[in-house]
Amino acid sequence: MTSSKEPEPPASGWSGRFSEPVADRVKRYTSSVEFDRRLAEADIAGSLAHARMLRAVGVVGADDLDAIERGMQTIRGEIARGEFPWSRDLEDVHFNIEKRLTALVGDAAKRLHTGRSRNN
Repeated sequence: MTSSKEPEPPASGWSGRFSEPVADRVKRYTSSVEFDRRLAEADIAGSLAHARMLRAVGVVGADDLDAIERGMQTIRGEIARGEFPWSRDLEDVHFNIEKRLTALVGDAAKRLHTGRSRNN
């Protein structure tokens, strides 16, 4: 029997791929968040544009778009105030923002990347 519920994303970019914990040395080597978090504003702007396109073509509803916009506004504020919870475990700026948005708005955030790679 299959479940219609979407699978939960891993707690980190690594979990689910390996059965053993990832060494901090490997995380430091593969993570780019310390460097690419300066792209946060561009990542947010691109995600908002994509969400608005998804709404315009009828892929997501108005409630989802409103939730995504609200969540991204919260994230912008957290980043501006230095309160955003950046995590090396989440590898890069995209995954950090995606995880925070999901924590803030739930399922609407999961639909944001419909038809889009998180790295575009």
